[in-house]
Amino acid sequence: MNTDLLRILDVNVNRAREALRVIEDYARFVLDDADAAGAVKRCRHTLREIVSACGADALLAARDIVGDVGRELKTEGELRREAPDDVIKAAFARLSEAARSLGEYGKLVSDGVVANAETLRYAAYELEQRIVLRGTRRARFRAVRLYVLLTEKLCRHGWRETAEAAIRGGAGCLQLRERERADGELLRRARQLRELTARHGVLLAINNRPDLAKLAGADIVHVGQEDLSVRDARRIAGTSILVGKSTHTVEQFEAALAEEPDYLSVGPMFPSATKPQEHIAGPETLAAVARRTDLPLVAIGGIAAENAARVRQAGASCVCACAAVIGAEDPEAAARAIVHAVTTA
Repeated sequence: MNTDLLRILDVNVNRAREALRVIEDYARFVLDDADAAGAVKRCRHTLREIVSACGADALLAARDIVGDVGRELKTEGELRREAPDDVIKAAFARLSEAARSLGEYGKLVSDGVVANAETLRYAAYELEQRIVLRGTRRARFRAVRLYVLLTEKLCRHGWRETAEAAIRGGAGCLQLRERERADGELLRRARQLRELTARHGVLLAINNRPDLAKLAGADIVHVGQEDLSVRDARRIAGTSILVGKSTHTVEQFEAALAEEPDYLSVGPMFPSATKPQEHIAGPETLAAVARRTDLPLVAIGGIAAENAARVRQAGASCVCACAAVIGAEDPEAAARAIVHAVTTA
């Protein structure tokens, strides 16, 4: 390879490497998102493959810092950032531009460089959506300790009254789960819950309806094993909305990880009168899968204050309750008791 080509490759490798460090720091220290930080590390591995194919020593030898005519070229905007969001957006712009240049000039080197540059570029696009569009919501979801499913027929009191009580009791996320309602009524309720949850700083999830989640301005759409894939749900709801997926076995969990959801639920933990199932995953399954991911894990099924600590200790970042809260005489107290059990486990 001639020196000019090596210099082009070297400068873009360095741009990409530096951008990835900025992005990883943001994921770790601003978002506290280990899963996103892990994705950055995988991008860095791909970049190392490009360096190896080009020849690390050759790239270093071709570097000419003093003779680089672009060294002093700076725009006013490059020297100032208003907020961390501006820093991360600029880093992603540099990363995608560097990956594109590596891909184009890599055609003069080898198919391996081109393939890895393309892998890096598309990984950067997906990671940008995850961090820039969904990062704040992902960070908020990581802080949730109680996720309450809201179904009117299971509520002892009115559904809206119950939702307000659950929030007062410490629920950080409410999911509207009404499979038997007509679309118009379901959307009306979703919008009412959006207004309520937004006022209290609580996340809103919609069960299995990415279209209604988008229309209502919800934060999350949750899909089950028999529902849409995570990718298809995201295509309908939009890339800024979180998508969670239900799993019941280790095998389902592994398959769901490949879909790149924002969180996964595991259950049922215990026999549940709300949704009886022959297979009980139990805390043992939760403990087994917790070692396989840094994504938030939601434990679901038969959870109440008496057993919430057990599933928290097994690896759940958050517990999901239904009848134990919405069917209680005092939903606020029931929610508060579960939150206490989880936070002190």
